[in-house]
Amino acid sequence: MKKWIAFASLLASALLALGQDRLQFFPVERELVLKRVQAVPQKNESRAESIKGLFAEAGCANSVSEQKLTHSKYSNIICRLPGESDETIIVGAHYDKVAEGTGAIDNWTGAALLSSLYESLAKTKTRHTFLFIAFCEEETGLAGSEFYVSHMTKEDVARTKAMVNMDTLGLSSTKIWVHRADKSLVQALRAVAVALKLPASEVDVEEVGTTDSESFAPKHIPRITIHSVTQQTFAILHTRRDTLKELHPEEYYDTYRLLSAYLVYLDQLPQPPAGKK
Repeated sequence: MKKWIAFASLLASALLALGQDRLQFFPVERELVLKRVQAVPQKNESRAESIKGLFAEAGCANSVSEQKLTHSKYSNIICRLPGESDETIIVGAHYDKVAEGTGAIDNWTGAALLSSLYESLAKTKTRHTFLFIAFCEEETGLAGSEFYVSHMTKEDVARTKAMVNMDTLGLSSTKIWVHRADKSLVQALRAVAVALKLPASEVDVEEVGTTDSESFAPKHIPRITIHSVTQQTFAILHTRRDTLKELHPEEYYDTYRLLSAYLVYLDQLPQPPAGKK
């Protein structure tokens, strides 16, 4: 796993030379992506049902499963996109909210994007198997993602090449939590951003809170979290100000386009030559 993701950094500079025209990806139309984020359910139970509905709309109805948490009424919702191999890339976002506000930004913006990312990747054959996971109970101590990780077998861990997490999007342009991310994943994302001429900057959020990618750290699974929080915007989180009025549609769609291309890039990485690290 480390050999594969380290090899990503060796190829990132090559992507810069190739440019956008050589990175083939198939993003969903802007109007549909924005439509999927517009209807914000107010209860966590309704949010779970809406996530399943969005996955079904995107074509994942027959490949959705629920992982029920012990001692909880909530479940992780998992959409599986089979690839040519069982080597896996996890794309995650939590769907639960706190009591204050509508939870539109934190984190319906991330959860609603899962279906559009699935739909864009499903338009082509993928080498990796992708798991799009809407985690429950992130706001109660990462319970959903920790439960998922605790039930991964040794084989699951070994074949999981990366965990790409989305939390609180659309407040600004794409931000990366670099201090808690695998360096090669960060370098690859920056390379894709340059190729597409889209912004992606570093804003670390340790002082604001934590997020589901951190549940994967003890298993040494390479991880990265994408967000949009800045010093000017973090004050709206977990307050009544967390509504769709705070969403910047163009920057939200730019983040979606960037992630669509990024997942294609990670999927297309060849196996590293023997002995390369």
